[in-house]
Amino acid sequence: MVVLIVWIVVVVLALVVLGAIAYGLLGAAGRLRRELGAAERDVRPLLERVQATAARAAKDD
Repeated sequence: MVVLIVWIVVVVLALVVLGAIAYGLLGAAGRLRRELGAAERDVRPLLERVQATAARAAKDD
């Protein structure tokens, strides 16, 4: 009987730990997605200027 209770406690603790890990990974993935979106918004004007400059340079040649 005691062994059964120990196994139940071990399983519950394992599920709690796995749940905490999954919650942390999902949160990190959300933060990474937001950071990548912000970085893209920051870099987009620079990329457009570089493309415009390259197009002008190709047209002048």
